[in-house]
Amino acid sequence: MVLSKELLEILVCPQCKGEIVPDDNHENLLCHACKLAYPVRDGIPVMLVDEALPLD
Repeated sequence: MVLSKELLEILVCPQCKGEIVPDDNHENLLCHACKLAYPVRDGIPVMLVDEALPLD
């Protein structure tokens, strides 16, 4: 499921408050500053640092 442009404009990384961008499959929201990927489950972004996965 693709997240709305409006939602993506207001969401920020909960750790650094920086910009997040969706990955190519819209399965994760990426923070390149923190090198974290926040999962999107059933169309809902899980913006919890404890749930984030490290980017390679």
